[in-house]
Amino acid sequence: MADSKTAAKAAPETSDAYAIVEASGTQIWLQTNRYYDLDRLQADVDETLKLDNVLLVKDSKGTTLGQPYVKDASVELKVMAHRRGPKVIVYKMRPKKKTRRKNGHRQELTRVMVQSISVGGKAIG
Repeated sequence: MADSKTAAKAAPETSDAYAIVEASGTQIWLQTNRYYDLDRLQADVDETLKLDNVLLVKDSKGTTLGQPYVKDASVELKVMAHRRGPKVIVYKMRPKKKTRRKNGHRQELTRVMVQSISVGGKAIG
């Protein structure tokens, strides 16, 4: 019974590991074994990318904050697919002028899977 309690306590610590990275001009919170939609990246499907602009890393040991980036930290991503986001409708109207303009936009996205977060060559989480 003591073993099951120890295992239950150990599980959340590994899933708590995350990193905040800078990609496509935005800051993104990433956890391992999850997929995210980023702005379109110039990479082929099933290609592996490495992001070195890591701003913050949190693991079981603590939080490491970069100034501006964490030294020797990187995030490995695998490109799953290239997609398009939901349609956003932009409607402009000037009352009493008979002027109406309707425009739509779909953002080009890349779906990536986070394979590993590493600091100093050693994977966390």
